[in-house]
Amino acid sequence: MGLADIAAGIEVTERQRECGVAAVDDTDATLAERLEPFAEDLPCSAGTAATVVDSYAAGNAVDDCGHAAGIPPVTAAKTLHRLGEQVSPLGPRGRDIVRDWLSGTLSRGDARTLAGVGERTFALAAYVESHDPLPGARDAVEGALSTPDADPLAETHSDVEDLL
Repeated sequence: MGLADIAAGIEVTERQRECGVAAVDDTDATLAERLEPFAEDLPCSAGTAATVVDSYAAGNAVDDCGHAAGIPPVTAAKTLHRLGEQVSPLGPRGRDIVRDWLSGTLSRGDARTLAGVGERTFALAAYVESHDPLPGARDAVEGALSTPDADPLAETHSDVEDLL
């Protein structure tokens, strides 16, 4: 069967609507202002969340982001998770174990033992598994967390001057 046979009988019954290119210009709004609509669902204020995101975007570890914002590191991790960042302290198997505990299949003690983590790590993993990222929040922080000019593998490349 060829493409002509597959397309036989297909006809256009309606015209396609011309939508054009969608453009969003949020350059006038600060990061804290863009996070304000999500403040009620974040574990900290929008201003504090903006500080966490700025610190994280600068390459700091999650615990350093919390210290920079004046909040506990676990709150910084929860904030980044709700904003769409991958901050789960467990791998895929550990996450499955936490999900089993959340569904009632395992006891908390058994789940912690199987995951091989401490109480704090388990609690953060449970939060990550039981709270979805906020819809639209990733768009609010997209510009702050993207680094289009940075090469994440820059340290692994040789430079022309290395050959001289």
